[in-house]
Amino acid sequence: MRWQLMAAFMAVTLAVVIVQDLPLGSYLMRTERERITTALERDAFVLAGRSEEALEAGVPDPALVTDAQRYHRSSGARVVIVDTSGTAVATSDDDQATAGSSYRSRPEIGTALSGQITTGQRRSDSLGTDLLYVTVPVLSGEQVVGAVRLTYPAHVVTDQVRGQLRALWLVAAVTVILAGIVAFLIAGTVTRRLQQLRRTTEHLAEGHLGARTPESAGAPEIRSLARSFNRMADRLEYLLRQQRAFAGDASHQLRTPLTALRLRLDGAADLIDADPEAARRTLASAQDEVLRLQQLVDALLVLSRADDSGAAPQQTDLAEVARARVEQWEPLADESGTRITVTAPAAALVLAVPGAAEQIIDNLLDNALTASSPGSTVEVTVDKATGDAVDLHVLDHGPGLSAEDRIRAFDRFWRARTDTEGSGLGLAIVAQLARASGATAELLPRYPNGGLDAHVRFRAVAPR
Repeated sequence: MRWQLMAAFMAVTLAVVIVQDLPLGSYLMRTERERITTALERDAFVLAGRSEEALEAGVPDPALVTDAQRYHRSSGARVVIVDTSGTAVATSDDDQATAGSSYRSRPEIGTALSGQITTGQRRSDSLGTDLLYVTVPVLSGEQVVGAVRLTYPAHVVTDQVRGQLRALWLVAAVTVILAGIVAFLIAGTVTRRLQQLRRTTEHLAEGHLGARTPESAGAPEIRSLARSFNRMADRLEYLLRQQRAFAGDASHQLRTPLTALRLRLDGAADLIDADPEAARRTLASAQDEVLRLQQLVDALLVLSRADDSGAAPQQTDLAEVARARVEQWEPLADESGTRITVTAPAAALVLAVPGAAEQIIDNLLDNALTASSPGSTVEVTVDKATGDAVDLHVLDHGPGLSAEDRIRAFDRFWRARTDTEGSGLGLAIVAQLARASGATAELLPRYPNGGLDAHVRFRAVAPR
């Protein structure tokens, strides 16, 4: 990945450099040509000014040759000064062999002698090269008395531009190399964190549930990925520990009723011929063990679903749920001589996973009715707490629990007394469903000498 990222980064940089430098090269060529043409035109007018007097008099002037040669040595341009007939009266050549030659056939000379300035590029057959030229008329008043032509090898412009382009491409090459170095360093940082994540994943896959990756290093996206990975690892570790605890607790708790059931069935088989009535009573006891076993299995299934629930909390009207569940439990309460009352506002919207509020209230009411004596009242209240929370209270008049037992009551299979029916999973289910819903559950003392307040605090739905 590091080399791929580096190559991609360099390729993108190279493409940007090419797209930028190709038009820049054309622009430099055009600008350099215009600059030289402008300089030649300026210098031609200067030489034309110096030639005016000699051309007007028609007398050769050695100073013109000196000026032409001096300009040639300083600029590299060839100078030809002609009179009105197009005959060269001075050149920048050292031997002056072309002096007296006619340049009338040259288009630029003819145009200049007509009073116009000409510039351009043409092929010189005598020199075998392309020339940039500037030709200006020499004026005396409004009369044209001659012309000055400056020629400059075109390849000089090309060479100068190529030199600039070479420097430009050198800068471009350095830029691409630096881009590659930067990409290598960046890729190293990214891949190092990804490799660390990979190693942590492998450790987790090998069974090291405590393996975590640092969350404070790397780019923001890598840190976010590390946080998500650690949350996943925490959740996985929690679920695996819960699964192991569930399997251990379930095997331990199921062993007792299964053993009792086997002993009763064996006893019934021995008594069925000798004492049918005793065999019938033994079978009835076995049926009770089967019912207890069924209740225990049902509770374990509920707890297992609560552990594995991945559903997101949804909006639930806790007040409506409380009234509906109390209505369902009232017949059973009447049979035991216990009253159930509910106090709730018209609506109390909370966040809870689907079905959690119903099962929490059912388990708390089951425990409260079991602990309450005939003639007492179990109170269910729903009210808004301070902040963004809604409280559920299930209050009974039972014997209560010690501070230590109120904490242990949420453990799986824990029971205050061993002589009571029940699986010991009710409050464990309450605690698990509360955690899945983002709520908290606790048992509080109601009176100094008894009574419990089963309190669950839900998150309230934010008003829109």
